[in-house]
Amino acid sequence: MKKHKILVLSGPNLNMLGKREVAIYGGDTLETIHERLHMLADELNVEVACSQHNSDAEIIELLGRAAGEFSGVIFNAGAYAHYCDALRGAIESSRLPCIEVHMSNIYSREEFRHKSVIAPVCAGCIMGFGGRSYLLALRAMRNIILDKEAEML
Repeated sequence: MKKHKILVLSGPNLNMLGKREVAIYGGDTLETIHERLHMLADELNVEVACSQHNSDAEIIELLGRAAGEFSGVIFNAGAYAHYCDALRGAIESSRLPCIEVHMSNIYSREEFRHKSVIAPVCAGCIMGFGGRSYLLALRAMRNIILDKEAEML
């Protein structure tokens, strides 16, 4: 059976996890979250490639190349989720299933965070569970990929 590869993208300032706004995002660093993702990926028999970028241009480039290499995308776009239409276009153009992730519950925060421009082109959104949001998204993405694979049989 083919081992599916999932791209895990984190957007601006997520490299500062564990240092900034710990009351909102928790004390886990992004490196710790990536380690947990790799452990869970082994358990689920999938691969993950994790990266973080502060530039929307770099993220758009990665999404543009993702279709040939990955079976799905897990994406915490950070603040870009609320206003970056170019990322929405890149997700849509990739034609890969994408799960939007937020560590906090965006609806319990400032009004501007309540709208996501990328949500309409994502398979779903997981939010409010801190670093575990990424892990829940990995489980969900594996199921999306397996369901898609079963449909093709």
